[in-house]
Amino acid sequence: MGSEPRIGVLAVQGAVAEHERALAEVGAAAVRVRDEAGLVDLAGLVIPGGETTTLRRVAGDSGLVDALRAARRGGLPILGTCAGLIALADEILDGDPTLVGGLDIGVRRNAYGRQVASFETLLAIDGIGQGPVEAVFIRAPVIERVGEGVRVHATHRGRAVAVSDGPLLGLCFHPELTADPRFHQWLVGRARAYARGSSEHTKEELGVGA
Repeated sequence: MGSEPRIGVLAVQGAVAEHERALAEVGAAAVRVRDEAGLVDLAGLVIPGGETTTLRRVAGDSGLVDALRAARRGGLPILGTCAGLIALADEILDGDPTLVGGLDIGVRRNAYGRQVASFETLLAIDGIGQGPVEAVFIRAPVIERVGEGVRVHATHRGRAVAVSDGPLLGLCFHPELTADPRFHQWLVGRARAYARGSSEHTKEELGVGA
C-alpha cells in the first residue's frame, strides 16, 4: 500500500472534500467510496456526517451497508463523525435498526436541536493528542449509553461526545471543519498498523460480488 495508507471517505453525503483535505494533510491517500468495490485495498475509512436516513437508503439499496459491516468485522479502522457516529452505534434510540455497528453505545439523532442550534466549543480530550480541541456541533447526536469496553475521550454537558473501541472512533462533532488534525492522525496511525498487520484484501474477503 506504500507509505501513504489508502483511506476511503464514504462519498454518499456530507463533507467529503473536507475529510479528503484533512487526510491528505496528515499523510494519507484519500479515495472516495461510492460502492462496495471501493472498499477493496483500503487501510481505513471515514464515514462523514449527513443524514442517516439518506445513508440507509442509498448505501442499503446498493449492498454497501453489508460490505461496510463485513469490513468493520474484519478490523478496518473507521472514523465516524456525527451521522457517521450513528452509523457505528450498536443502538439507535430513535428506533431505527443498526447500520454498520461495532461501537457499544446508544445514540439519539439530532439531540442538540435543529441547524440553528449548532455551536462551537473547546473540549478537553483524553488520549488523543495534547490540549483542548475545537469542536463544531451541527445537528449533533447525543450518546446516552456507553458500553463497558468503550473508551470516552471527551464529554460535553456530562455526556460522551468522543468515544473509541479498538479500531473504531466516533465523534458527535465535525473535526474536518477545523484545523486540528489529531482525529485524522489517529485514523492514519491505525490505518498504517492495519496495513502492516494484514495481507492485501481481496474482493472475496470483503464480500464484493457475493
